[in-house]
Amino acid sequence: MAASVSTLNASDKRSWFPFALITSLFFFWGFVNNLDPILIPHLRQAFSLSYLQSSLIDSAVFIGYFLMALPAGMIMKKYGYKSGIVLGLLLFGAGALLFIPAADTRQYIFFLIALFVIATGLTLLETAANPYATILGSPETAAQRLNFAQSFNGLGVVLAPLIGGKFILSEKTLSASERALLSPEELARFITAEASSVKLPYLILGLTILAVAVLFLFTKLPDMIEQESKNNIAHVLKHKHLRWAVMAQLFYVGAQVCVVSFFINMATQTAGLSQQVAATYLGLGYGLAFMSGRFAGTFFMRFIAPNKLLSVYALINIVLSAIAIFTEGMLTVYALIGIGFFMSIMFPTIFALGIVGLGNDTKLGSSLIVMSVVGGALLPPFMGYFSDLTGNIQNGYFIPMLCYIVVFFFGWKFYRPVPIT
Repeated sequence: MAASVSTLNASDKRSWFPFALITSLFFFWGFVNNLDPILIPHLRQAFSLSYLQSSLIDSAVFIGYFLMALPAGMIMKKYGYKSGIVLGLLLFGAGALLFIPAADTRQYIFFLIALFVIATGLTLLETAANPYATILGSPETAAQRLNFAQSFNGLGVVLAPLIGGKFILSEKTLSASERALLSPEELARFITAEASSVKLPYLILGLTILAVAVLFLFTKLPDMIEQESKNNIAHVLKHKHLRWAVMAQLFYVGAQVCVVSFFINMATQTAGLSQQVAATYLGLGYGLAFMSGRFAGTFFMRFIAPNKLLSVYALINIVLSAIAIFTEGMLTVYALIGIGFFMSIMFPTIFALGIVGLGNDTKLGSSLIVMSVVGGALLPPFMGYFSDLTGNIQNGYFIPMLCYIVVFFFGWKFYRPVPIT
């Protein structure tokens, strides 16, 4: 591989602190992204949104990823990975703090703007941290290392719904008929209270992220150096397996966002759970399944080729999606939790397989795979629209089912690098 990096060994006493800081990034973006499934039912109730309108929360986030992906690569190239990480953390922290004025305005659009700013920062962080995890060691075990690092992302998946459910979600929800009985003053007070509940969690998160940015600023990090490449996007996309990786990642991220974002709505409608209880299942059920799946996947890859494990997991999730669609009660919740376990290895495995053999094109190829997370912006609105159209959130889960079919084909056949001229 053309890229090289100063050795960063966790066992080296001089490097354990920067190693811990790099690893913390995986946790932080896992945490903030998994507050979005809390925001969707919360803001849906506060502003009386349809499923389609509430799905714009995901669109705001993943459009931010899409638009920032290529600039992120350019920033890393010109100013270095450390500068990119610090800038990413500053944008992340600023976006979190923007939730305070957004709550004061009581306007849905301002929450979307704050989420967009957070996403631009996260793009910089992911553009830097993912290649670090794949390059620090032999290419043969790159997928294992990235899965291990992303396991800390899984910890954020567990904790975010638990903390967000406690501090953001209301114990009581209002139906459309109950809202109609409120006077304008009562309705205004209700919206103010609902919007304001996000202030404290996002204030703490924003200040924490800004503190981490200061730590990075004064911490010496290894330099990641790549040979200069003058190749453009058209040349990079000549790598057939990269094209498939971009497509597979687009559909995978779309599937993940669909499953997680509508988890609480699904659990409340099909199993009769309250929002707070559903949030607990999202954290301790789905979240723990996702996190343990990352560790289990890292272990299984010692014996099973990453592409084979990816395709088997995709097939299992197709079956679990069908269970979620066609059954009732808690079985639908358990199916979604199971999807979390088998979905856990997909992002890092697709990423690692997609950049194999890219050489000097690795940085631009990485940016293109990060751009493909725009699937998280495109597919949830389709799921929301289909759910609104049919009047049943379960029907929307046909969307992620179709996504896992694409992931299966990538892992089964189209992951192999093919030399280009």
